[in-house]
Amino acid sequence: MNEVFRVPLDQDLSGFTAILWQHKIPHRVLEQGQEQLLLVPYNVNGEQIAQLYQMWQQGADLSGLRVQQTGQGGLQTVFKAWLTLALIAVSIIITLIVSLGDNIQMMGWFTIVEFSVQGNKVYYSDLLTSVAGGQIWRLFTPAFMHFNLPHIIFNLLWVWVVGRRIESYLGWPVLLGLFLFSALASNVAQFWVSGPMFGGMSGFVFALLGFAWLWDRLRPAQMIGMPPALMGFMMFWLVLGFTGALETLGLGSIANTAHLAGLIAGLVVVPVVRVFKR
Repeated sequence: MNEVFRVPLDQDLSGFTAILWQHKIPHRVLEQGQEQLLLVPYNVNGEQIAQLYQMWQQGADLSGLRVQQTGQGGLQTVFKAWLTLALIAVSIIITLIVSLGDNIQMMGWFTIVEFSVQGNKVYYSDLLTSVAGGQIWRLFTPAFMHFNLPHIIFNLLWVWVVGRRIESYLGWPVLLGLFLFSALASNVAQFWVSGPMFGGMSGFVFALLGFAWLWDRLRPAQMIGMPPALMGFMMFWLVLGFTGALETLGLGSIANTAHLAGLIAGLVVVPVVRVFKR
């Protein structure tokens, strides 16, 4: 959310906020120290709200007010979330290429290192050797592979819901940096504990949720606006994964280390972005 204005704590805003609610204009009043902050969503024209407040203070009749809202059209939403859509599209394409993990030969192009299967054993290259040989793309491409429909649907739904907000509010460079850093961290961490046979956007999803959760607490005047309870649910899901309960329920092998590494990566990126978004 965007900050529109600040007024002293003892100033009564109830009359003005009642008018905003009457005209179905979403907003929030936040107390911070000895001041009140009026916040509106990013799609509401904050300058108009500030002008309306000045008019209200002067006793103007606001019964016929109109406030411009932007970013509601389909094309505008697409243009503001082009990177989110690109990440989703690449995930779908690569998942189809590897046939949900059934095409082992094609998987070998996207796993973090090259591998071969002989009998019941998987043999794979050393990560440092792979990187030194110029195969840098492998550090990121495992994030695009998914191995069943619930896996890809669940991950890409969250990429759209949270990634789109971060991209729209903070810009595509922030989302790109968050993806690259979290994919790198989660892929390397998961490889370290389990080898190369893994994939999925889950590490990035946990990074998105961790980033949004911490950002909203450190920058209440510029909130991304994800429900706080959502973070609690994802933490419960993370702990459940480490207990082995999800595998017992038939959900397959869970890349728990990638989830944890992604979450930490998302939290770490927040203070870096704050430096550039002051």
